[in-house]
Amino acid sequence: MKNIHSIAFYTGSKEELLPGFEKDFPYIASRAELDKYIGRYVPWHWHKAVELFYMESGSIEYDTPGGKRLFPAGSGGLVNSNVLHMTKAVSQREKNIQLLHIFDVSLLAGEQGSRIEQKYIVPVTTAPQIEIIPFYPGNAAEEKILKRIAASFRLSGDAFGYEIKLREALTEIWLMLFERSRPMHEKEGKYNKGNDQIKLMMIYIHEHYGEKISVPELAAAAYLSERECYRVFQECLHMTPIEYIKAYRLQAACQMLAKGQKSVTVISHDCGLGSSSYFGKVFREYAHCSPTEYRRRWQNSDRSGQK
Repeated sequence: MKNIHSIAFYTGSKEELLPGFEKDFPYIASRAELDKYIGRYVPWHWHKAVELFYMESGSIEYDTPGGKRLFPAGSGGLVNSNVLHMTKAVSQREKNIQLLHIFDVSLLAGEQGSRIEQKYIVPVTTAPQIEIIPFYPGNAAEEKILKRIAASFRLSGDAFGYEIKLREALTEIWLMLFERSRPMHEKEGKYNKGNDQIKLMMIYIHEHYGEKISVPELAAAAYLSERECYRVFQECLHMTPIEYIKAYRLQAACQMLAKGQKSVTVISHDCGLGSSSYFGKVFREYAHCSPTEYRRRWQNSDRSGQK
């Protein structure tokens, strides 16, 4: 299992890039050290693969278009395929560590169109009303699932038959969560076109954040009116398009400050945030410190190996 403390995206997209994800075994295991992520959070993203997770320690918050959920140590859940989500570390008392299985459902279903896929996989992955299936301690049925999830992370990748044993463990967990979530996926849900539209607009921002972006231009990227653009952003990300553009530029600035040596003036220009004086003002409101202080904090912590 690989320790991770950053996230990468496909070029021109907000879909997560999953290093090590191979066609012959579409699966990766990660131990996310969330306190080491720049800003202690993972920004809005999505991936076709499903995300099965367990909180080893600390506490995190998941945000999706449907709302917010808190996951303390010992809890876990499944993030459905292609669901927009972001996470942030919450606990200040202990390390926020999340264990993750990220896998394509073909690992369990086998050949596309198989009976297993149609009977047990598709009802969950195509249900628009299912964003996250949560499991919490204190409920007997959910505790049973959580124990299986925790145990699955103890399988050794070097052991004989690891791939088969892992697929067996994930299949068993899937069947349990399928049964547990039956009322959710049997309830008819209406697909929200806003999910596709917001992704198109996020991709546009990702490609053009260093330039001037107007709301009409952004709306056009998803073939929407300006009014519909505002509605979709509010519905999916709970903010206005202007707020998201500003937040994304500041996130990009944080990455540049933490990982590079460009001057504050150059970074403010590259991120589309204008003059260094304006950049300093909005950055302090966002990060509660100056850009120079932010760079010093993260680059010093990189050298010491601590966050």
